[in-house]
Amino acid sequence: MGGVLPHEAAGAAILPGVGDRNVLGGELEPCGVDPLTGFYRDGCCRTGVEDRGSHTICAVVTAEFLEHQRSIGNDLSTSVPQYGFPGLRPGDRWCVTAVNWLRAHTDGFASYVVLAATHERALDVVPLAALRERAVDVPADPGAIAG
Repeated sequence: MGGVLPHEAAGAAILPGVGDRNVLGGELEPCGVDPLTGFYRDGCCRTGVEDRGSHTICAVVTAEFLEHQRSIGNDLSTSVPQYGFPGLRPGDRWCVTAVNWLRAHTDGFASYVVLAATHERALDVVPLAALRERAVDVPADPGAIAG
């Protein structure tokens, strides 16, 4: 894109797109703003025709996941300033590609997942059961789970 980031070209705001749904059927929630994630760098795991990699899974990355990604040629730890990419550290939230997340899952190195911030299109590639195995969602009212 000639040095222009997708969010600059699209003029995106840090809000989910109208009508974007998560894997649970609800409104897509933001994934992360520090670092600013999403294919469109709007904080959400939205997708569109430009997103050929389907950056739809809101991952909470672990050291093992980052090492696995590096081993398959997807270095998420090294910063790439010209693309506004700071490099990730364990605990960061990042919209990752469904195919690479599934590969990590199959290989035993899947990151944690925030289901409410994972776009429904991830289900085109990854079964919901696999995502649920690694889910770390916290309800809006944690007191509701106290029983």
